[in-house]
Amino acid sequence: MLATQNKKRGSPAAVFEKLPMNFMQRATLEDVAIRAGVSIKTVSRVVNNEPNVREDTQEKVAKAIAELNYRPNASARNLASKRSHLVALLYDDPAAYELPSSGYIINMQEGVLRACRKNNYDLLIHPCNPKSRSISGEIKSLIDHARPDGIIVAAPLSNMPKIIRAIESTGTTIVCLSPGKKDPAHSTISTNDREVSAEMVHHLHSLGHKSIAFIAGDPSHKAVSNRLAGFRKGMQECALKVQDSLIMAGDNSIGAGEIATEKLMARKSPPTAIFAANDDMAVGVIRAAKKLGIAIPDELSVAGYDDIALARQVYPSLTTISQPLATMAEHAAKIIIEGAARKEKVQRLEIVPGVLKIRESTGTVPEY
Repeated sequence: MLATQNKKRGSPAAVFEKLPMNFMQRATLEDVAIRAGVSIKTVSRVVNNEPNVREDTQEKVAKAIAELNYRPNASARNLASKRSHLVALLYDDPAAYELPSSGYIINMQEGVLRACRKNNYDLLIHPCNPKSRSISGEIKSLIDHARPDGIIVAAPLSNMPKIIRAIESTGTTIVCLSPGKKDPAHSTISTNDREVSAEMVHHLHSLGHKSIAFIAGDPSHKAVSNRLAGFRKGMQECALKVQDSLIMAGDNSIGAGEIATEKLMARKSPPTAIFAANDDMAVGVIRAAKKLGIAIPDELSVAGYDDIALARQVYPSLTTISQPLATMAEHAAKIIIEGAARKEKVQRLEIVPGVLKIRESTGTVPEY
């Protein structure tokens, strides 16, 4: 009785009876080859983005894949190629901070995903606490279970020897993002922190500023420390005296920017411009200035570094340095993918230049 009812018009069973025999079958590599009129090997080369496949052939295979809704069998592909088709991104856990900034992490993920999508790779993200005593074991366990083709290590983890050693012990490919200094043992992707920070000082000086303060970042971030060196370099190039009392310690947080500003502006001769080593601290400068009734940029110019989303959303919009983090992360992923495809280690040292973004928070020096 139940079987008869299931075959009534409109019932699920009746609907499936009318479907083609291959409705529930998954399209195979062979199906795509037949539809495109090419060999199975050619389809495989197109799917794996291998070089030297004619453009018209790629188009035919792509069309057949779309028509058949073909999806590669990841397990079979990985087994055949001895590659996991997986890139891991290791970064400092933002939850460990009182006021975490998500912009840095989002930009990295966006860049890695661009490379992964083009090459049929997946991304594994792993935030971790570098202060944890079990961090080395945690990383080794991650690699043992996921078997990624390589790991992108973001700053500040990229300049922490214990973390690099833990990955090295597994033989996994490492690409370091913004490690602060070149590592001849691994590929590194950096930006020109010193040079572009000096360029920001030149910009402020061109507006007439001579008393320029700097809020330094967390010293564990070696790349951020390079920005202080760039500030000193720019001051020297502009023939301006560096006053140690105008260099304030910070920890990359908004709160640190607020505290430093309150101290700087309480001085008998306060600075006319403040350059912060990252945008979060620069936003803290703007917040503190508003509390103190100091107009930006009429009475105080403010500059930052990173160009996170908040830099464009805050008022006045923040003059900053755009760190090409997404591009850097994309290049890092490409190095891993390229090395896995060639079955060899790809050694590359790249510098992706930062760019000044002049906005509303900087202006000519105030006249007293």
